[in-house]
Amino acid sequence: MVTYKAGIIGTGGIAGMGSLGMHDQEKIGKEKFRASHAGGYHEADGIELVAIADVDKEKLERFGKAWDIPRERRYIGHEAMLSEEDLDAVSVCTPSYLHHKPVIDAAQSAASPGVIWCEKPIAASVAETEEMIDVCDEEDAELIVNHSFRFTDKIQTLRDLIQKEGILGNVRSVSAQFRRELMRNSTHILDMLAYLLDARAEQVSGYINGENDAVEALDGTSVDDSGGGGHIVMDDGTFATVDCTVARDISSMALTFIGTGGKLYLNNDDGEWRYWRFEEGEHIEEELPGIEGAWSWEEDYRNAFPNAARHIVDLLEGEAEQNYSPGDEAAWSLEIIIAFYISHYTGAHVNVPLDRPLRDVTISSW
Repeated sequence: MVTYKAGIIGTGGIAGMGSLGMHDQEKIGKEKFRASHAGGYHEADGIELVAIADVDKEKLERFGKAWDIPRERRYIGHEAMLSEEDLDAVSVCTPSYLHHKPVIDAAQSAASPGVIWCEKPIAASVAETEEMIDVCDEEDAELIVNHSFRFTDKIQTLRDLIQKEGILGNVRSVSAQFRRELMRNSTHILDMLAYLLDARAEQVSGYINGENDAVEALDGTSVDDSGGGGHIVMDDGTFATVDCTVARDISSMALTFIGTGGKLYLNNDDGEWRYWRFEEGEHIEEELPGIEGAWSWEEDYRNAFPNAARHIVDLLEGEAEQNYSPGDEAAWSLEIIIAFYISHYTGAHVNVPLDRPLRDVTISSW
């Protein structure tokens, strides 16, 4: 079997270094964390992490030691790695406002990767996203975005139950709650909303509270990303309310779906999934077919990264039926977030897809 070669651009927390809030301080930069791009490559058969790049030499060296990357394959700057290495897959794990250039550079580089695995959210603006998608298409590089819920068996099965089996009938209403900040964290729940409904936002009304939980971690650097939420009318007619205003320690990732054929409650933090079938004017609770237990951060989230790396191998082998998390669908959650900001600051409803110059609105995050 061919062993494919992977490289990582950006050697921070999600790349494999570990991060506060998920890991103990003394373990960061020393242990191999499964819930990371490097962790995914480490566990998946048929692919190996062989090179890394970062502009921060200290981070680069610490990451290289933790993940046993030879010194000669630790590159200062992604351009050097892309010019020297022949890579089948490239992970882009830089801050979200810095995804655009590395993705395009990787697609157009001599490294010629067949897959580019970009962290979420896909970019800082819709215009950047569109260019990234177009260039990857032109260069025949599959762009896959790390909305990690899409790489878990439970969420994939649940989508089939909703879309193919019709367990909810026609979904009419959804309420969703998760932690701030919108770009850094809430993109997960917005993507899951779009993924499970197989729908895109059509009209958005938003609120931004200006609060974030990373001021100290950023050493005073200012970013736009904060808590927020609002109302969304999806293009399938579903009305959704989203609240992502609260801090991590008091948040709970919960969604409630109400449809003509049933209702569904998902709480991924408390580990509770419940389903009721609607029949003759009455909701009757029963088990979700084909799903045992609720989704969990400990098991499902950590499994998502090896699953994503295995999916990359399948894409490279030509064995995947489809890209589970393509760039054009990753744009759906981003345009909702951008629309929340535009709506808040203009006091108006925002129609989606965004027209120019709204596609150029940029929301900085980290």
